[in-house]
Amino acid sequence: MKIPPALITLSFLLGSLAAPAAPSTDWPTWRGPTADGHATAGQTVPVKWTETENVVWRAPIRGRGHSTPIVVGNHVYVTSADETKQEQFVLCFDRATGKPLWETVIHRGPLDTIGHRNTSQASGSVTWDGERLYVNFLHDKAIHATALDPSGKILWQQRVSDYVPHQGFGSSPVVHETVLLVAADHKGGGKLVGLDKRTGKIIWQQDRPKVANYPTPAILKVAGRTQAVLGGCGLVASFDPLTGKKLWEIEGSTDETVVMAVTDGKRVFVSGGYPKNNMTAVEANGSGKIAWQNNVRLYVPSMLVRDGYLFAMLDTGQAVCWQADTGEEVWREKVDKDYYASPVLVGDRFYATSLRGVTSVFEASAQKFGKLLSQNQLGDEALASPAICGNRIYLRSAKKGDVRQEYLWCIGEK
Repeated sequence: MKIPPALITLSFLLGSLAAPAAPSTDWPTWRGPTADGHATAGQTVPVKWTETENVVWRAPIRGRGHSTPIVVGNHVYVTSADETKQEQFVLCFDRATGKPLWETVIHRGPLDTIGHRNTSQASGSVTWDGERLYVNFLHDKAIHATALDPSGKILWQQRVSDYVPHQGFGSSPVVHETVLLVAADHKGGGKLVGLDKRTGKIIWQQDRPKVANYPTPAILKVAGRTQAVLGGCGLVASFDPLTGKKLWEIEGSTDETVVMAVTDGKRVFVSGGYPKNNMTAVEANGSGKIAWQNNVRLYVPSMLVRDGYLFAMLDTGQAVCWQADTGEEVWREKVDKDYYASPVLVGDRFYATSLRGVTSVFEASAQKFGKLLSQNQLGDEALASPAICGNRIYLRSAKKGDVRQEYLWCIGEK
């Protein structure tokens, strides 16, 4: 196994490496504590803010990345990549103050810059399992998974799969019990791989079609069993996350998708945008039945499910609600334009961040859109989804100019 690059430490502050906080106050994966975009209800979360109002702290981020920050215990973690120094790395900040604690370089050398104009070399988010941090990077035309301890020390690194770059790579690692799941769909023939999360050893792997595709695996408790579900590659596919056994697979999805699948307990919902726009609801019991489909363009932002209804922010900036069982559209409302980030639900309020760095806060129910409460701008560009926990909002955005600068923001009532 290749020895990982040197660890760069800005400061350790080992006394702050306490046991993780309760899940209700953390945001341990890119879609939150329940991995479906739902924040813990009952929080006192700001509705309005500016670059000077309700800002607890702001921290500059070296390089560029689109990963959502995760929040664990006393720390906030993000990935980034520096094209000047040709490095991909993980950054750790103090949760209370935004002070940088450490920086660990995961890969050095030529970065794979082939991809969409809005891609980055650090689009996948860090994942936390209660003991370790995990991260995926595309490097040297291969996908690598890496585990770190809370102080930033690299514990292991595994080359998961070759990778033929197309639009880029942005799939985050997912933990289920003792297994770390990594998806690496690409035109050369992808893989879905299960690793021993303690050692990095490959336990199982499933070959995937030769199609470019970008989703993070979704671990769903649906139809009476736990399933790892992926959309895209023209398929909706389900696997046993512990063994890799294929549980069921049906044709019906489009080729390229970014969204992470969600469920209402009976059906699995996926969507994508190339070569056609497609939303698909599949019965998750292995019957092969497609419950409904439509041709709405929901390519990048992931969906939310609540009380029998499906909610989404379309790429074009429209908020939409459908009945989960039938696919009937209930309402649609224009909010902003150009979305790559996924919305987060806090109680009855939706927080959705657009490409131009505006986070819109609105109330919505199954019956109606409700009310647009605020639109709050930070910087000029944002592709990372919000993280909302412990009564605070963590946002990543960039200021454009002669020199582009990214920032991590902590928003809270002051």
